[in-house]
Amino acid sequence: EFEQSSHGWKGAIKPFSVVFRNPQSILCGLIAGLLFIPTTIFDMIWGVRYLQEAHGLDYAAAVMRSAAVPFGWIIGCPLLGFISDRMGRRKPVVIGGAVVLLGCLAWILFGPTGGLPRYTLGLLAGMASGAAMLPYTVIKEANPPQYGGTATGVINFLNFTFSALLGPVFGWLLLRVSTGSTQRELGHYQTAFAPLLFGVAVAIVLTFLLKETGPAARGSSEQVRGRVRE
Repeated sequence: EFEQSSHGWKGAIKPFSVVFRNPQSILCGLIAGLLFIPTTIFDMIWGVRYLQEAHGLDYAAAVMRSAAVPFGWIIGCPLLGFISDRMGRRKPVVIGGAVVLLGCLAWILFGPTGGLPRYTLGLLAGMASGAAMLPYTVIKEANPPQYGGTATGVINFLNFTFSALLGPVFGWLLLRVSTGSTQRELGHYQTAFAPLLFGVAVAIVLTFLLKETGPAARGSSEQVRGRVRE
């Protein structure tokens, strides 16, 4: 049953205490944050300038290519959620999406230009980063159901803390590697944003540490418990 404290601040903070003290909650927030920052920081803040300064695109073309990423979200978020439900598992879809995102980001930063149709990499990166939404499901499944709303709020807090704190850091890093020049080149962006690749790789490793909470895993656990009772 839903247990509520009748009075006092202890009852008010209990949901936060339960969610924050669960290591799975922290893992979910870290994974989501690391998978989101390539799009929230690199694409949405620096994407247009990167395409203009590093690849010589005009403003209109740069805006359209950068906009391909959120269009990818529109496709990827529901699609990956659907695939996860059909599989009954969350972790394989998160890992698969993260691997694709890692490949797209590496190509965008270091790959040859003109090798793929325009908008392809941005669209694929956006679709793959939709895997960052699955930890939102995992954190709710990993905590008591009566604290589902709190769990969603906590992962949002952790997720966007990454973007809020690291956005200025990447801006400072780009300014530093370009020695303050307004004439930035491809190499400046590669140096400044290469840590994003490491971040996605860390998210993949952390996902392996995450407890599977999908219906298939829950069903297996219930079957095991049933056999033990017998």
